[in-house]
Amino acid sequence: MASLFRIRKDIDKKTYLLIALSAFALLFCIWAVVSMSGAVKATILPTPAMVLKYVIASVSNGSLQANMGISIFRIMAGFLTAVLIGIPLGILCGAFKVFESFIQSLCEFIRYMPVPAFIPLIMVWIGIGETAKVAVIFLGTLFQVIPMTADIVRSIPEDLINAAYTLGANRRQTVLKVIIPAIMPKLFEMMRMMIGWAWTYLIVSELVAANSGLGYSILKAQRVLKTEAIFAGILIIGILGVLTDRVFAYITKKMFRWVDWGSK
Repeated sequence: MASLFRIRKDIDKKTYLLIALSAFALLFCIWAVVSMSGAVKATILPTPAMVLKYVIASVSNGSLQANMGISIFRIMAGFLTAVLIGIPLGILCGAFKVFESFIQSLCEFIRYMPVPAFIPLIMVWIGIGETAKVAVIFLGTLFQVIPMTADIVRSIPEDLINAAYTLGANRRQTVLKVIIPAIMPKLFEMMRMMIGWAWTYLIVSELVAANSGLGYSILKAQRVLKTEAIFAGILIIGILGVLTDRVFAYITKKMFRWVDWGSK
């Protein structure tokens, strides 16, 4: 038992998994007991059976699959666009002070602005179609990706860069052959974190005149106080978020086998 409480020490993988599953089981039991006790109205806290019944009905009529598909498309389109633009800019900021002073200074200012505040402008500039919904996720992610990528670049030991110069590499070769390969493991970890950010912006993005998607179904259920639909939407978003996280973790471990990832 004492071995479980050693500071920053690994524990057996089976024990780790068992403890993680126990946390979910405890949360589910608390939810079931409170909701089924009658102490709280079903319109405030639905029972697990009510949520399951709603999910089965949504699967049967095809609405759940359709809403999941469009939400996943919006998430991936916004996230991938932010990554494709943000990572190169972040590398420039981390490698060259001139880019840091120009680009990152703007990012540090913009990233503290609430994304929902941009929705009226997005609707005016882009409209209310799919591009607007993707743009919300893009904005919410981009200005986090740039400074985080820059910090990863700055974490590269200076000796590594000096060694490249000593061996005759120029600036372009140093960036392409030294900096980018050195940051790849941490870059994938950063992307894994950012896909989580993207999921949190889903409901915000689907405020923009949406008529489909998981966020839309939650907001629609809120209007009629259909809490089992709200719970179902939240749980499904959580499950999809965990699945994308696990996919990123698996890909990262397979691509960078030499890195000690611990229990991640």
